[in-house]
Amino acid sequence: MDVSGSVGSPSRGRVVAWALWDWGSAAFNAVIVTFVFTVYLTDAVAADEESGSQALGIALAVAGVFIALLAPVTGQRSDAGGRRRLWLGVHTGLVVACTAGLFFVRDDPSYLLPGLVLIAAGSVFFEIAEVNYNAMLVQVSTRATIGRVSGFGWGMGYFGGLVALTIVLFAFVQPDVGLFGVTSEDGLNIRVVALFAALWFALFALPVLLLVPEAPPSGESARGSFLSGYAVLARRLRDMWRTDRRTLLFLVASAVYRDGLAAIFTFGGVVAAGTFGFSATEVVIFAIAANLTAGTGAVLGGRLDDRFGPKRVIVAALAGLILVGGALVVLPGKAAFWACGLLLATFVGPAQSSSRTFFARIVAPEREGEAFGLYATTGRAVSFLGPLAFSGFIAVFGTQRAGMAGIALVLLAGLAAVLPIRPPGSEEGEQQDEAEEKSHP
Repeated sequence: MDVSGSVGSPSRGRVVAWALWDWGSAAFNAVIVTFVFTVYLTDAVAADEESGSQALGIALAVAGVFIALLAPVTGQRSDAGGRRRLWLGVHTGLVVACTAGLFFVRDDPSYLLPGLVLIAAGSVFFEIAEVNYNAMLVQVSTRATIGRVSGFGWGMGYFGGLVALTIVLFAFVQPDVGLFGVTSEDGLNIRVVALFAALWFALFALPVLLLVPEAPPSGESARGSFLSGYAVLARRLRDMWRTDRRTLLFLVASAVYRDGLAAIFTFGGVVAAGTFGFSATEVVIFAIAANLTAGTGAVLGGRLDDRFGPKRVIVAALAGLILVGGALVVLPGKAAFWACGLLLATFVGPAQSSSRTFFARIVAPEREGEAFGLYATTGRAVSFLGPLAFSGFIAVFGTQRAGMAGIALVLLAGLAAVLPIRPPGSEEGEQQDEAEEKSHP
């Protein structure tokens, strides 16, 4: 795939180096947070699946609050100081350290709290790292190639997760005696997976840190207290409300439903094991299939996006997710989870990819860098909603299955928020944008 594009565009080597970070990050997202280690925490470390799932939801909700408070301003300051790559390296290193620390979490309830703290802290550091990573997209692409480069990175993430999960399955999870003589005694086979994930991420994060140059400072001062950054952020949001309201409304709406999308993958493996009786091996096999269907859905959704527009794809994907998620709440048996789970994964890809293209089509060209950075940060600003809804519904109804209904409710709220937003390219939308600009020069 030619991702470097036109003459004068960044080299293919830098594009591949940038995308390899996404490949490596799948070890934390897919292996640790989604399909392997969180399942181990709730299924083997916790006293029971319901209490473990509820505790996991609370831990990730707390992490989401920290992400919402820290990510926007840390990203803003790294741009201002020209230290985007530096902070990407620092926070990636902290994620690797938290991941490696999970090796010491044994299959005993007394280790649940340390495990949850490491997962939550790693999630915070990962999201802050990803702010800088996403902002580097404009450094490795041009306006003509940004879609291809972004899609290439997204695909590398899915494929990296597939490969990492396959290695984990056949080297550690499935065999009675795995690689290096590892067995399941004292949870060692899953604990070693944490070391593998840490090494995988560290290895594939190196190219972007070595080959992609540091971004120049944005021209704004990075001095002053950390808290002063919130005043700058407030002024930018106020100006956006006055002159670019459609962009701001889409940022809010997409932040809600994107958190629901993230929650599907975060808690999918947990529900598979706790409610539908999947073994650790079956969970990983399902994860591999889900990565394949999500990637396929993203590719097909991109073609539909070009033909029908991004908003129609987003609305259709969210409606499909809500309907299938609702069915999963009531349907019994592993076969139902396989069918509904793979359908959910198929809808997730188009929703994610079309959200990015919707935003790209309504952003003013002279503000792309700032806008994509804001898109990355606001996507996590409400990242406590999905975990909170999942754990809250479990607390209210007393079953893990009810947590899926909580996630469906978050998706429904996101769908309701995005429906009134004018799609890019609409005549009505362009006329109203012009009117807003004239009324607030």
